[in-house]
Amino acid sequence: MISSFEGINLYSKDTAALAAFYSEVLGIPVPFEGFGNADGAKLGFDRGQPGLIIWDENKWGKHTTGVVNLVFSCNNLEETYALLKARGLDCPPPVTMEYGGKEMNFRDPDGNGITLLEGAY
Repeated sequence: MISSFEGINLYSKDTAALAAFYSEVLGIPVPFEGFGNADGAKLGFDRGQPGLIIWDENKWGKHTTGVVNLVFSCNNLEETYALLKARGLDCPPPVTMEYGGKEMNFRDPDGNGITLLEGAY
């Protein structure tokens, strides 16, 4: 039987750039880099928790049918927005949603959607 959720596979033609975006711009740690050059790298906050697993599309093929939307939470979205802008991310500012939480939406270098969330859905 299924015992846990490991993560989400992202396939990229430029794995190093995609891994650098998540680790250097968004600040997500890389607890495992299995095969070098971000081929097989797992990004996440703990190796034992679900994470983003980046694979080289040129080597392994593209095993996803389209882009995904990843949702990350943060404690203070205004501070996070300022930090990401200082790191060079071009993105719209956070907005307060109907449900009361704040969200900020943008895309990674491969076009996958990213939602940063302050508050619960």
